[in-house]
Amino acid sequence: MNAQLKMVFWQGDRYWLGKLVDHPEIMCQGENIEELEANLRDAYRELLLEDVPPGYQGRDIAL
Repeated sequence: MNAQLKMVFWQGDRYWLGKLVDHPEIMCQGENIEELEANLRDAYRELLLEDVPPGYQGRDIAL
């Protein structure tokens, strides 16, 4: 999966908070920006694969 995602982020009282611009329903936190980015990436993957059964196959297709 090679999607380019744009995130917005800000520092809260204790953690960095952020969300994906194209998917504002995905909001995460992290102790640093790298952890925040990884958490957002994981949440995005989970959203995409939410209804896909284990053992799925994938393939890149041209649009």
